[in-house]
Amino acid sequence: MSEIAKCPTCGSHSRIKVKDGLTVYKAVQDEEAFKKIQQMKKAMEKFKSKAEALQTELNELKSKHS
Repeated sequence: MSEIAKCPTCGSHSRIKVKDGLTVYKAVQDEEAFKKIQQMKKAMEKFKSKAEALQTELNELKSKHS
């Protein structure tokens, strides 16, 4: 998922890419798009934590059966 930060030059919300040690900022043009990106990022974090919890539970159940 893209890293989002404020551009130091223009102050707009931007996607960050680090390439060959240089940080490249690409502006997110639409405020609605920025909000959607933030919502998707939060949803992905929730999904990731749930998946990790299920994986831990699965590993515990497997170890009990062994």
